[in-house]
Amino acid sequence: MSESNPLNITILAGGISHERDVSLRSGRRVADALTDSGHSVTVLDPGANLLTTLTAQAPDLIWPTLHGATGEDGALLSLLETTGIPFLGSRGPAAALAWNKGTAKELVSRAALATPPAIVLSTETFRDLGATDVLEHLISAIGLPLVVKPAQGGSSQGVTIVRTPGELPRAMVDAYTYANTALVEAYIEGIEVTVAVIDAGNGPTALPIVEIVPVDGVYSFEARYNAGETDFYTPARLAQDVSGAVSASAVAIHTLLGLRHLSRVDLIIDAAGTPWFLEANVLPGLTETSLVPQAIEAAGQTLGATYSALAAHALRTQ
Repeated sequence: MSESNPLNITILAGGISHERDVSLRSGRRVADALTDSGHSVTVLDPGANLLTTLTAQAPDLIWPTLHGATGEDGALLSLLETTGIPFLGSRGPAAALAWNKGTAKELVSRAALATPPAIVLSTETFRDLGATDVLEHLISAIGLPLVVKPAQGGSSQGVTIVRTPGELPRAMVDAYTYANTALVEAYIEGIEVTVAVIDAGNGPTALPIVEIVPVDGVYSFEARYNAGETDFYTPARLAQDVSGAVSASAVAIHTLLGLRHLSRVDLIIDAAGTPWFLEANVLPGLTETSLVPQAIEAAGQTLGATYSALAAHALRTQ
């Protein structure tokens, strides 16, 4: 897609999730890149009249950048399909699978791909079975260290690495702040990486791997979105065979979950070079500090050209 064939694109950004501010930043960055490439872009903050507004606008394409439950749990994406307006991103059912980290991990495990052992606990189960007993069992069953995170959500909100028994109660409370279900997962020591998988018409392809090295050792929400708090290496500092295995795993997971157009797969690589799946993101961040734009630029591509190619492919795959 080039300036000679511009599109009328509506970007959805904002919403009401915990990741609203990140979504707005993503939307603005995508809008700037597409506008610079000659497209006509409107940024729309979803509200009560969203579907009516989209029908009235009748854009060529909708580009959701709604992070969190607002955009990633599959409900909105399923509704967008009913409008008849093409949209970029995964369809609702596939998004719902990826959004639930426990479900995604189970599917990946069944496909014989590595993912850390985990237990998923709702707030009701945690309360009804007795918090003290449950906490003791988690430590016995999974061992320390472990990771506690919301079973749905992104941007590292509510995520805690637990190294001592005394840290676990607070970690559970933090996770339940962001979702009604928590995922308690074995901690894998290793190199944290993320892989953007992009399909602009030639099938899913892994972009250069991004290696993530937080200054304080934890890739928290603040470390994600505040410049200078994390060092990134793109491409990652990996042996060629390990890099190939990581990229292959990311593409396999993208395909396995039924994702399309653009996703980001987070993994951690252990000392043996094995990539362990952590989670998949169907609407990854596209802010000035996000990892997908870094991978695009590391591949020698511009954001405008890549986003234009994605938009053109999205029109062909509705």
